[in-house]
Amino acid sequence: MPELKAGEASLGVQAGDVNLKVQAGEVNLRVPAGEVSLAWRQWGEGDTIVLFIHGNLASKDWIELAAPHFPRGVRTIAIDWRGCGDSDKPAALPDFSNYSIAQHADDMLAALDALDIGFCHLATHSTGGIISTRMLLKQPERFGRVFSLSPVGPQGLAFTQENIALFARMKASRDFTRYIMALTAPSLFEPDSLAAGAPRFRSGIGDRAGLFDHIVEQVCAVSDGIWFGTPDTLTKEAASGALKALMGTITHPHLVVWGMNDGVIPEADLKEMAALMPHCRFVAVPGIGHCLNLEAPEIYAGYFGAWFGGLSG
Repeated sequence: MPELKAGEASLGVQAGDVNLKVQAGEVNLRVPAGEVSLAWRQWGEGDTIVLFIHGNLASKDWIELAAPHFPRGVRTIAIDWRGCGDSDKPAALPDFSNYSIAQHADDMLAALDALDIGFCHLATHSTGGIISTRMLLKQPERFGRVFSLSPVGPQGLAFTQENIALFARMKASRDFTRYIMALTAPSLFEPDSLAAGAPRFRSGIGDRAGLFDHIVEQVCAVSDGIWFGTPDTLTKEAASGALKALMGTITHPHLVVWGMNDGVIPEADLKEMAALMPHCRFVAVPGIGHCLNLEAPEIYAGYFGAWFGGLSG
């Protein structure tokens, strides 16, 4: 990983190709995508549809606190990758090909087919950004605007063996996982506690603390295809350079937002996106790390609403 700064009751209902499960008062949805079934949820209603694609080690729940602030008239759908959240977690193939960026993109396209969504906009976070790039290139007519939070750009992201060893340590230790995840959302924690390696929440962060702890539990349950397949596929994308070479052909309007305390995504990569992609705007937010959607959900929702609010479809 690039350097970081310091009694279940259920009811099964079939609705077309979508399985609805009501569990302890919460609605969980599943959608078929090839050989896997993916979990999804939605917020809002309207003719403007936005698909949220989360990042590595993440889930659809990362916009849970932001979504209530999204504009009216927007239906937001979030889908867990294979291997993440509540989606199926197939065993990884030796070459991780069933956890490649291309596979995740195909999964999302298949899920949109099953949900009968012919056109939508995209909101992405981190590795969700490069997944969206493959989707845009494969079916450009299917998508409109893109809001990318701290994305892995078309350049990919190269991981060293030391970086991969970090993932192995995370998989082996919940406490270490919590520490590394805290470094990606530093504004939620007391600075001295991060420096000491024992993250302690700042006072007054409210529901963000509970969501962070929920996220840590989800991270600890991801598949090996996520722990080790994601750094493998991102490194291959970086070495290939194929997507980077096509940046100039991606004409979909992009808003790229990046936290200035982000220790994961290089600012230079995002400025390169803004320079080479015909309709791409870059915004840097002070005081925020890699996870604006978690660190400051109302601010995230503000950018989301400004980008997607008022569209006719």
